[in-house]
Amino acid sequence: MKLKTFLSGAAIAALALPGLAQAETFSLWVRSDGSEFMPKLVDAFNAKGGDKAELQIVPVNELVQKYAIAAAGGSEPDALSLDLIYTPSFAQAGQLKDLTEFAKSLPYYDNLSKAHLTVGTYDGKIYGMPFSADASVLVWNKNLFEEAGLDPDNAPTNWAEIRDDAAAVAALGDDTYGFYFSGNCGGCNIFTFMPLVWASGGALFEDEGAKATVTTPQMKDAIEFYRGMVEDGLVPAGSQTDAGSNFFAAFAGGNIGITPSGSFAIGALNNQYPDLEYGVTYLPGKDGGWSSFAGGDNIVVSAKTEDAKMPAIQAFIEFAYSPDGQKILAQNGSLPVRDDVAEQALEGLDSRYLIAARAMAKGKTPYSPVFNDLINSLNGPWVTMLNRAFYADSGEEVDEAMEEAQDEMQSIIDSSR
Repeated sequence: MKLKTFLSGAAIAALALPGLAQAETFSLWVRSDGSEFMPKLVDAFNAKGGDKAELQIVPVNELVQKYAIAAAGGSEPDALSLDLIYTPSFAQAGQLKDLTEFAKSLPYYDNLSKAHLTVGTYDGKIYGMPFSADASVLVWNKNLFEEAGLDPDNAPTNWAEIRDDAAAVAALGDDTYGFYFSGNCGGCNIFTFMPLVWASGGALFEDEGAKATVTTPQMKDAIEFYRGMVEDGLVPAGSQTDAGSNFFAAFAGGNIGITPSGSFAIGALNNQYPDLEYGVTYLPGKDGGWSSFAGGDNIVVSAKTEDAKMPAIQAFIEFAYSPDGQKILAQNGSLPVRDDVAEQALEGLDSRYLIAARAMAKGKTPYSPVFNDLINSLNGPWVTMLNRAFYADSGEEVDEAMEEAQDEMQSIIDSSR
């Protein structure tokens, strides 16, 4: 009897000792865009022993709605790799756990992606931490540049150079065009067109998303830049109705000189189109400089997640931030989100990823709790304005489109507050 009591007490004491806490299993969701890197990262974390992540991959177009429904019904995952633009919306709805203390305790906190943290912050608290990353860049076809008499290794550094290079390539004829963009895709153009405005000193929102700033000289100049190339026949007519299906495919076909794209294109072109010689550079401003859209995911924790599971989730996040974790991400399609280990993580990979990583480090992400209604909606004010303005017959029509978008965006913002 005494021996049994002693053993029971010893067991209780052992559970109380530091470092001997029971291992936890937590549920984790990721959108299908992360189906290359997330399973490998989870496998490596689980192989360490102890805490374990149970991964579920959700189709990219279903994740936000699925999570909202799950959260309302109490069946949400413990943690989620969420498209970073939706972080303010879910934080505003009270569906996410405050991660401020944990985030700021990390010794490399200042090296984490600023854009991810900015959009991951709501009401002064951090609800989303950087996880995966994608940057918007400018890509050019070196084969076509050489055919057009251009230096294939000389990237355009401002809008005038883009237009001149595009015109030279378009002059080759034979169904060859100088430039391409998906003219009816809101998400594509916030990702690749808006950096042109940022690099020129403009913005789309101010006051943490409370004010829309559509009708600016920088926005007008950028629209006219695209519209001018459309008018001159440098852009295929099909771009006007392209809702994103040819965002990557048009350039991959080999008859487009220049296109804005994302860092994901590097791996896709290398694997699927190995004979296409291409260069990667930054998205420039009107007179130089550059910017980028910092895309990707924030990792968030559901508000109702048990406190007992937090150490395991934090351990997973720290593993993802470790040099080994960042390398796993980099080798499987994500840019690093820690700039102090970016070069180490990208070592041995295509050197063009370093350009994308530098673009990412200087990237921006528009902040709005109603981003989907403003930008991603198929009939929202952003895409409606751009599609009308890019293919407008006059500058007056451009002004009208911009003014209508300004009024509608501000109305949506005001009604959500």
